[in-house]
Amino acid sequence: MPAPGGGQVLLTRRHFLYGAIGIGALAVVGGGIGVGVNAASKANEPTFNTLAVSKDAVTSCSAATPGNFTEIEDSSTVLGLSGTYELPYGTLVWASDDSLAACLVPTDGSKPLTKVVLLSLSSGNQTTAISQAKGQEEGFEIYDVRACATGVVWTEANILDGTWRIYSAALSNGELGTAALAEEGDADWETPTLAASSGYAFWQVLPKKDGSASKEASRLMRARFGSSDTEEAYTSKGRMCTPPYATGDSVVITPRAAASSSRYQLTRIDAQSASVVDSLVLPSSMKPLEAGYGDTGFMFSFEAIYNFGEGIANLGTYIPASTVQPDTNAEGNASYSLVPWFRHGVTPTAPPAWCGGWIIAKDSYNVCGFSPESKQYFLLEVKSGAPSFGDYLASTGSVKRVVTYSNIDNTTLQGESQQYCCVRVWEPV
Repeated sequence: MPAPGGGQVLLTRRHFLYGAIGIGALAVVGGGIGVGVNAASKANEPTFNTLAVSKDAVTSCSAATPGNFTEIEDSSTVLGLSGTYELPYGTLVWASDDSLAACLVPTDGSKPLTKVVLLSLSSGNQTTAISQAKGQEEGFEIYDVRACATGVVWTEANILDGTWRIYSAALSNGELGTAALAEEGDADWETPTLAASSGYAFWQVLPKKDGSASKEASRLMRARFGSSDTEEAYTSKGRMCTPPYATGDSVVITPRAAASSSRYQLTRIDAQSASVVDSLVLPSSMKPLEAGYGDTGFMFSFEAIYNFGEGIANLGTYIPASTVQPDTNAEGNASYSLVPWFRHGVTPTAPPAWCGGWIIAKDSYNVCGFSPESKQYFLLEVKSGAPSFGDYLASTGSVKRVVTYSNIDNTTLQGESQQYCCVRVWEPV
């Protein structure tokens, strides 16, 4: 499989799961499966402050391979369970805000298929904010949703013809205001991914690779909640490669680095001003699966293993172990190459978060906390009856509450059938 810069990705997790290659090509490294990407140089590329990290500057830990980290066996001494809430089985949950979580909830019928419920993280109150798609009678269903304390943004999609619409509405005192149509598109464009932050709805629009708009730029769009006045917050020549990540007062995206077709630039954008407040340029041909921002700066994950890149070449999630100050330099923040890094060495399935000074990440089964400073980690208990992959991390950014969830399908010893979505909220002790 060609890499963006002309190198060769020999194996990623998706290829393995789909059976795209034979088992003889596998290389097992650090708990993940993958073989490298060969670096490819390109002539006349501009100068960037490309991330460079030596192998001895990276410390790794996971539940299966803790290395020199010590487990805190009683996780309740670090994060205590403050609430357990039940929603219908099959619910999806997102929480980038300390006050509420956005829940996409399946209904009991076929029309509508889904609705939006806002879950209070302090009281557990569940409020049905959107009972059905605005375009229900035209064949649209609610497809995705994000929310923060000031508003909700959601996608409605008609899967029969590939069309989609983006709506948003302001949230005040628990009441959702009038919905406004922000943008709509057809099958030449991928269904946008969403974020909600600081009074604004964000959505990322990418052209489909095989559509008539394939040569068009990628766009991060924004609008005030409840407004139809939209603007381009960021434009990228070429496809952005990670969904937007909400963190406090900003949003993280991963466009192509300016004038470069083979380098990706993690970019943090202030939600209020739409200005770039920090950026990090990855080595040529390295393509992150997720990108975020926390207490120490940018975070990113790879589902492939690279045969270049020194300390950041392996599969997993990378997070600075020391705080990096933001830098608006258009060539990238060079300080990220000067600090030690932490690697969570498992195949990434969810972007990480921070809470109470701990890195919070989804491990193979548990949601875990890691401290590179104290060389400690802990595992949050998984609810009995959870699926084989355990709990899922719903939180993003630096938060005061961690939200995890799992869809339970279980039969008790007494023969009672249990089928529900279990959402749990954790707070620092």
